[in-house]
Amino acid sequence: MNATSPTAEVLRGALAGLLDGLPPSQAARAVERLIANYRGATPTDAPILRDRSDVAAYAAYRMPATFEAVRSALAALRESAPDWVPATHTDIGGGTGAASWAVAEAWQDESPLTTVLDWAEPALALGRELAVASGVPALHDAHWQRTRISAAISMESTDLVTMSYVLNELTASDRMAVVAEAARTAQAVVIVEPGTPDGYDRIISARKELVAAGLTVAAPCPHSADCPIVPGSDWCHFAARVSRSSLHRQVKGGSLPYEDEKFSYVAATRFPPLPAKARIVRKPQIRKGLVMLDLCEEEGRLSRENVAKRHGPLYRAARDAAWGEPWPPAAPDA
Repeated sequence: MNATSPTAEVLRGALAGLLDGLPPSQAARAVERLIANYRGATPTDAPILRDRSDVAAYAAYRMPATFEAVRSALAALRESAPDWVPATHTDIGGGTGAASWAVAEAWQDESPLTTVLDWAEPALALGRELAVASGVPALHDAHWQRTRISAAISMESTDLVTMSYVLNELTASDRMAVVAEAARTAQAVVIVEPGTPDGYDRIISARKELVAAGLTVAAPCPHSADCPIVPGSDWCHFAARVSRSSLHRQVKGGSLPYEDEKFSYVAATRFPPLPAKARIVRKPQIRKGLVMLDLCEEEGRLSRENVAKRHGPLYRAARDAAWGEPWPPAAPDA
């Protein structure tokens, strides 16, 4: 769904030597524990990233995937708000700053001023180190602030708030309080969670909180009505392609040079967005002379559109369409 970006290349370069001196078995054990926590359903009242080895393993293993997922969500937000440019950005639970790298790329010409909030000092320290090494001005100038992510959080007004893979670390009450604080202080909020049924459930709860606070859903949904998916029958999620590092291959096995990061997300704005008329919510099914698209539509319903070869340019667009993209495609410039 997304090509490798220059910022992703810079990130990989910054991470390349991060595990030097850390025994591979120790890194693998740290990663396995982190996978269980980040994709699990058990909230914790302590930072998941405990020390330098945890942070190094997390950064090398998870930063590229988090970056690509947030990058995809931000691209959808920008499609719905093409003229909006944030001057300030707060990354709640930002850890080593993967979401901040995605924001720096999305608005690279305007360079929003970023503040990263996290309760794990080792994560903030390494995030700062990577940001300085990046050579990216917006990252170099970012502020890294130790803050407990809980119901007690209090933030200054900001244009954009991001939260990526954070809600599963929190209790249900802390979760809603943090989302409410984000909605209170921001002009736009982007939340990303794992593309699992549990991750989707957390996104749906956060989405309801954002809408109740007066924000409008900008993406991925073409509407702010209730999600049309019957609870327990399915879940809405997308995929972003990630280049696999040697640590990925060591932990997961296999030889493919990439993997697909599955994620669920919501982007909502305080100002009126221009959401897609519909969004492709499953991988398009291509048959001989036919493309079947599963869509979530602006009326708040799910549908399937069959695009046949006789539809000409629309058929060619459907063959090129990707999971997660808006539909129909924008008309070409005259």
